[in-house]
Amino acid sequence: MKRAALLVLSFFFCGHTGIAAAQNAAQVAAQVAAQDAAQIPYGNNPKAGHFFQVEDAKIYYEIYGSGDPLVLLHGGLYGYIDEFSEVIPELSRHYTVIAIALRGHGKSEIGTKPLSNALFAEDSAAVIRHVTNKPVNLVGFSVGAMASYLLTINHPDLVRRLVAVGGPIGGSEPSASAAGPSAESVAEFNKQLSPNFIARRDKIYPDRAAWDRLVVAMMKAEANGAGVPEDKVKLIQCPTLIAAGDRDPVGAENFAQIYHLLPHAELAIVPGCGHVVFNCNPNLMIELVEHFLQQP
Repeated sequence: MKRAALLVLSFFFCGHTGIAAAQNAAQVAAQVAAQDAAQIPYGNNPKAGHFFQVEDAKIYYEIYGSGDPLVLLHGGLYGYIDEFSEVIPELSRHYTVIAIALRGHGKSEIGTKPLSNALFAEDSAAVIRHVTNKPVNLVGFSVGAMASYLLTINHPDLVRRLVAVGGPIGGSEPSASAAGPSAESVAEFNKQLSPNFIARRDKIYPDRAAWDRLVVAMMKAEANGAGVPEDKVKLIQCPTLIAAGDRDPVGAENFAQIYHLLPHAELAIVPGCGHVVFNCNPNLMIELVEHFLQQP
């Protein structure tokens, strides 16, 4: 029987006393996390970083903390491990956090294969099998969430619980037939990047050519229209939390539809946030993820 309906984070604790206590605890945790995050170069941390060869590419990942394994998959193109900087310090107090860089992103090599959600999923599955022999809790954001759906579908033995944040579904199977973007479109895309993003990117990517290759590959993948077909999503059997901001451009109603496809699902719509909910309200996202993962 399906356990949960709609969770808006304010409903997490019953009564005003519980809400106040939770908010105070979240504020303290946020202060500690912010101090830790300021000192640790997430996504570019030699002390925590590792590489694993997955067929034609070295995939980069970082490990923090101890406890049951919790895998983080970041968003595509703009996204990277460092988008979890505000939540890793707290999550790593209770879990062994394994933050994987998607192929072509940051310090992970792009290899020779066309990028797709399916390829991201298979790369991540290979890293998981390399790092641990236990089923993992899997948290994916945006493209990382779409890859998480496929990883869970194709490797159900690897996933204990799934948290998919801002991950739409739909679309077709990937193909290699889509034409690549023009040099002009790539140049126009790069013009729109903020100086802060460029400075952050230049610290992580080995050279500008690596970034441009990723832009071309991700644009081609998007042109393919490859997504996660609805009939496959229905195959997910593990407990799953579908989460998104109430202002996400995908639309809260679309995330509710995903929730209704799953036999063991919960739905959390985060008030006042758009797509990047981990940055919009990291404290509440920590509470949400930990509450869900700690259920029996």
